[in-house]
Amino acid sequence: MKATTDQRPAIGRRRVLGLIGLGATIGLSRRAFAATADDDEVLTEAKVLRDPDIPVMGNPDGNITIVEWFDYQCPYCRKIDPELRQVVQDDGKVRLVSKDWPILGPVSVVAARMALACKYQDKYERAHDAMLSSNSRLTEARIDELLKGADIDLDRAKRDLAANAKAIDAILARNNEQATAFGFRGTPSFIVGKFRVPGVLTMAQFEQVIADARKAKMN
Repeated sequence: MKATTDQRPAIGRRRVLGLIGLGATIGLSRRAFAATADDDEVLTEAKVLRDPDIPVMGNPDGNITIVEWFDYQCPYCRKIDPELRQVVQDDGKVRLVSKDWPILGPVSVVAARMALACKYQDKYERAHDAMLSSNSRLTEARIDELLKGADIDLDRAKRDLAANAKAIDAILARNNEQATAFGFRGTPSFIVGKFRVPGVLTMAQFEQVIADARKAKMN
């Protein structure tokens, strides 16, 4: 995967809503979900919003889906995560799909693969939270320490990773293909309903985009 350092700081609410209003540029219209023939198999709504191999957080039966492409070493991903999770909890009707997009070096890949291995013991969310809430630089030893601290069976996770390496790497490849096809240039980047939102949002901005996505769904 090609690394990138284009992790943009928060963009203003007016800018966010302006971009959303420009359907051809930022809104995920039907055309945007399958922008070209080459993207037909990558950008279907089912594969972007409902990949069965990616655990769902929030309300699995929610009427709006937020998809986040993130990297465990991304400082903006770490900063925004508590607010994003609070918005999802407060709303109560949002599906949250976190797509590991390890673009910041080899340790990011290790972290993503280990987190996805933890889903086989139904502890992906614990692994996700432990690594994304860490304030320290990740190393392989630090990843192991964080997972153990989250009450994850580390030995089992490593066995599951070895046994399911092909499937896990296929998930990471799909996530990367989708992010590239959408034109994302850094982490975090989001799909909210059918809106593409690259960059960091505040809680109020997330709430507004969710509301706009619900309105768009009704039209």
